[in-house]
Amino acid sequence: MTSTATAPRRRNRATLAIAAGIVAALLILFFVFAGLYADILWFDQLHYLGVLLTQWGTGIALFFVGFLGMAIPVFVSISAAYRFRPIYARLGSQLDRYQQVIEPLRRLATFGVPIVIGLFSGVSASTRWEAVLLYFNRTQTGTVDPQFGMDVSFYLFDLPFWHGVVGFASAIVLVAGLAGLGTSYLYGALRVAGREVRISKGARVQVAVTAALYAALQAVSIYLDQFLTLTQGAGKLVTGATYADVYAVIPGRQILALAAGIVAILFIVTAVIGRWRLPLIGTALLVIASIVVGSIYPWVVQRFQVDPSEATLEKAYIERNIAGTRDAYGIAGVEETTYEASTDATAGALRNDAETTANIRILDPAIVSPSFGQLEQFKQYYLFSNDLDVDRYTIDGKTTDAVVAVRELNQDGLGAGTTWYNRTVVYTHGYGLVAAYGNQRSADGQPVFIESGIPSSGALGDFEPRVYFGENSPAYSIVGGPEGADPIELDYPSGGGTGDSQIYNTFTGDGGPKLDNWFNRLVYALKFQSEQVFLSNAVTSSSQILYDRDPKTRVQKVAPYLTLDSDAYPAVVDGRLQWVIDGYTTSSSYPYSEVQSLSSAIADTYTPEPAYAVDDINYIRNSVKATVDAYDGSVTLYAWDPTDPIIRSWQKVFPNTIKPVSDMSAQLISHVRYPADLFKVQRTVLGTYHVTDPGTFYSKNDSWRAPNDPTSPQTDPTLQPPYYLTMKVPGADDPSYSLYSTFIPNQSGSASRSILTGYLAVDSDAGATAGEKSAGYGKLRLLSLADNDVPGPGQVQNIFKSDTSVANQLALLTRGDTTVDYGNLLTLPVGGGLLYVQPVYVRSSGETQYPLLRKVLVSFGENIAFEDTLDLALDSLFGGDSGADAGDTGVPSDTTPGDGTDTGTDGGTDGGTDGGTTTPETNAALTAALADANQALQDRQAAYAANDLVAAAQADQRLQAAITAALAASAG
Repeated sequence: MTSTATAPRRRNRATLAIAAGIVAALLILFFVFAGLYADILWFDQLHYLGVLLTQWGTGIALFFVGFLGMAIPVFVSISAAYRFRPIYARLGSQLDRYQQVIEPLRRLATFGVPIVIGLFSGVSASTRWEAVLLYFNRTQTGTVDPQFGMDVSFYLFDLPFWHGVVGFASAIVLVAGLAGLGTSYLYGALRVAGREVRISKGARVQVAVTAALYAALQAVSIYLDQFLTLTQGAGKLVTGATYADVYAVIPGRQILALAAGIVAILFIVTAVIGRWRLPLIGTALLVIASIVVGSIYPWVVQRFQVDPSEATLEKAYIERNIAGTRDAYGIAGVEETTYEASTDATAGALRNDAETTANIRILDPAIVSPSFGQLEQFKQYYLFSNDLDVDRYTIDGKTTDAVVAVRELNQDGLGAGTTWYNRTVVYTHGYGLVAAYGNQRSADGQPVFIESGIPSSGALGDFEPRVYFGENSPAYSIVGGPEGADPIELDYPSGGGTGDSQIYNTFTGDGGPKLDNWFNRLVYALKFQSEQVFLSNAVTSSSQILYDRDPKTRVQKVAPYLTLDSDAYPAVVDGRLQWVIDGYTTSSSYPYSEVQSLSSAIADTYTPEPAYAVDDINYIRNSVKATVDAYDGSVTLYAWDPTDPIIRSWQKVFPNTIKPVSDMSAQLISHVRYPADLFKVQRTVLGTYHVTDPGTFYSKNDSWRAPNDPTSPQTDPTLQPPYYLTMKVPGADDPSYSLYSTFIPNQSGSASRSILTGYLAVDSDAGATAGEKSAGYGKLRLLSLADNDVPGPGQVQNIFKSDTSVANQLALLTRGDTTVDYGNLLTLPVGGGLLYVQPVYVRSSGETQYPLLRKVLVSFGENIAFEDTLDLALDSLFGGDSGADAGDTGVPSDTTPGDGTDTGTDGGTDGGTDGGTTTPETNAALTAALADANQALQDRQAAYAANDLVAAAQADQRLQAAITAALAASAG
């Protein structure tokens, strides 16, 4: 009775377990399907569905190639070894026990082992879709390498593909061979008794054929390896085939490839005649030859022939490396001139550089973000990026450099209003672009805005200000609604941001997949793990869901073959707010080109270096300019460098996804700029490869590097970033929007000197003609300084901080609870020398703090000046008249130091005068008071160091008295 009652219960439990397993599997499959279907909807809405389907199709095809390519040979190997096993083999007791255990699972193992290994192989193969697509759509370059005479496309496309094929085939043969060997041993076809090895005929044929295939593949691999010498650089003088490679390594690999092929033939002979002696001897000789020919002989050539005469013997190969590197990084056309930099600051020296002087940017985009926030944020649910961008606009017929920022949505500022409804359907977008003159400030140190306010107003004209797609947009928003329904999306606060009423709006663009049926809602409810997407009455048949809203994310998804610039910048283009992103094609397989870590090369104060860099390259092109519409998220790709063979190959893979430059509007081209990341890579390479003479290159006595940012912490220095400025570079015909950087000697330690050795600038102005970029765009100019006495940024910053007059005035600026921030230290080749300009900001350390531009430091040669405005500073520096006006000419001087806490926005002064300026050089009382203040500061520091609190208090009293006297002298 008991057993009869138990059986149905067990069957019921088994049935329930099976049913639960089926339901769980179906749920997992539906979750997977929901994610894939959401991807289809997203790409289809952006009109890039072909990109996704091509990736999927290629990945699936490669998966099956990898799966079947591995599973079938492994299955055949196991099955053949089992089929041709000796029927009456005498086994040891241990093997007999193994057979007893495995035999019941033999059929499962015969199929299961190949399937499991095949799955791993298929997944691995599917990740190689880019190399496969590039190979089958490869484009010739028309340039051949100097060693083998092969077109460079062979190294970019063919060699990586064939190395992958040979490596995969070798893995198949090796795994299948091991599986066959294991089966043969288990079933007695292969027996080891002491020093004696016995093998059946079937196993002999299988092992010999497998070994022959493996040897043949190694022959092909070794033959291909000779071409790798042109892209290898580890442990060598330069990247590429050197003297030892050409006369020892390459011939040696050709010999070894032939030897491996002979060994493969010997294994085939063994499979026929059954003699192992010849292939075993051949294999042993191959190993010995690989050591002698592949390692010892090249070492002997290098050690005893090359090293004693390295400079002479390697000359031709250094020339190849220099030419290859300069071509691969796009620096072959750099225009290098010797610059005789004057250090004498004479009156009128800037007269010939008036346009450059008028456009010197004194607004630091890395510092003024808090100022933008205090003056233009308006509500707590808006924010600006920490690092702003630099662009240029035509204002009153003149091209003007501007610091720009997008007022983006900040849902973290909602506080108690953080609900799903508010975050998803009400607070959906940011609003407007804020732009300020780069060369101007108000009398109280605030930015002077070109475009500002809510609603947006200014000199940039009418444009769509709503920002649904930005760098800080929410993970997802649901927008849109039925026609005639009341809008529920908060558009902007009314009353210029000071009132309590709100303006609402309904999204009318095509920005995301539609939620017009219950299935789509269910899919996205699962994707974002929120039942509200499915249940909320705010989601209607007219709703759209916006996600993946960061501009770089959108471009990366529709163009996965591109490496994107680290900075996306906004621009008003044809009545729309567009994000502009630079895309690069890269490779690490360009012959004779030096390898660089991309992430290390672009690391500086603004771009941190990752802990682990795995992005080595030796070829880069700015092949694509991409735009993302801030309102509807539409992505447009333009082939900026149609000569690049890699982008031409990708255009074959994804036809009609990249538009020609001729489709770019005049306004868009006017906002295109030379990308900073590409420039930083070229700067790194030019630090060594500005030298084109092989002898000088070999001696390494003229190597440069970018200087450390003088404003970065001394305990953790970072490289100084390049800066965008409108200026006339020596050698250019006219001023242009340029990107520049400086060089100092590549030395470290106590012997290093921060003197200026070079100045690199590139024309970043693409022009303003529709469908055509200017001929000068991308022109690199390198000024090589003949005089080694020109101070570099680090020395200039040290001079600024150690100057007594500057220190005294800074003591006044930092009185009370204020601090001083040094802005970007700009270097300009004007007046026949190098002019340094650095804005000085003051900010309060209280609750409401934002930087105000109070002073400007300038230096030319050994002379410095520190004034309220750049115009005054230049005149003071150049004998009372610089010969040119700066952009802040009309700003009244304010000799009373500010406290960094002003909040006015009307551009008025806060204690400044509207006449001339009274400076320490012309006011003896002020000079004496400042000297007293400086002495009091030093006395106070000494007292605290000696732990003499009484003396410290007395020094504080003298400091306060000196400050009072200085203020009185300034007012007088």
